[in-house]
Amino acid sequence: MILDNLPLIMLRCLLLTIIIELILALILGIRDKKDIINVILVNVITNPIVVLTPIIIYLNYGSTIRRVSLYILEVLTVIVEGLIYKKVLNYKKINCFLLSLILNVASFLIGEVINYFV
Repeated sequence: MILDNLPLIMLRCLLLTIIIELILALILGIRDKKDIINVILVNVITNPIVVLTPIIIYLNYGSTIRRVSLYILEVLTVIVEGLIYKKVLNYKKINCFLLSLILNVASFLIGEVINYFV
């Protein structure tokens, strides 16, 4: 991993996450413009933390600790995003924590597939 590429990595991860989660949110029935904007804003807040922290941990402690930290961060992200969604979304078809879990698992798994092939 070359740190010179860090801004590009961060941007790519954020854009892919937003695209994946927005498509899935639309599939799940989120149509309100405010809700769609909130899904984007929540990812703008959480994604950089979830991407950058494991990179910093990898540089200092290695790949095993990085992988563990990534899983912990993903769980925390589901909880934090679920809390935010509960507070701000008008969408009520799916429990906010389940919505957060679905969106984050999908973006994580698709991201893993993309990273495997790229």
